[in-house]
Amino acid sequence: MEVKKIDIKGIKYDEFKDNEYLEQYAEELRKNGTNIVVTSLDKIINWGRSNSMWPFTFATSCCGIEFMSVGAARYDFARFGFEVTRNSPRQADVIIVAGTIVNKMAPVLKRLYDQMAEPKYVIAMGSCAISGGPFCNSYHVVKGVNEIIPVDVYIPGCPPKPEALLYGMMQLQRKMKLERFIFNKKR
Repeated sequence: MEVKKIDIKGIKYDEFKDNEYLEQYAEELRKNGTNIVVTSLDKIINWGRSNSMWPFTFATSCCGIEFMSVGAARYDFARFGFEVTRNSPRQADVIIVAGTIVNKMAPVLKRLYDQMAEPKYVIAMGSCAISGGPFCNSYHVVKGVNEIIPVDVYIPGCPPKPEALLYGMMQLQRKMKLERFIFNKKR
């Protein structure tokens, strides 16, 4: 099998100095029975980041109970790499806002979000976090977490089932796998 092109998104094929040497070296390794894998650094970084997310839970009502059930043995979100839940925003990658956010809690949520390290992600879980839920006409309830912090994934339901949370976290994984770090350009 011959290597025709080396696919690195940020560098043109013509800019490599020793293209023929790399092709000969890859062919020599294959003849000796050595398996080689050629991929971009972005894909390796995103694979590692998306399969080792550390969620920080901001649970204020019944959606928090559903989040707890996802960590139990029946649903076991450890198989997706989410099991290391953190109680400190400085150690978390993703914040899961589960439940009603009142105006008094909005500055606290914003401060916790600001304390998270970049890159950081937000999941809005449940109709209360997405739009205020059944309390949307109340004077004291925030009409969606997106008024305070940017949301990456919405998980609808009142409360959403554990399967919905797992699906939402898998959608966040898919989003993370499309990001670029090396040249900071969108694909």
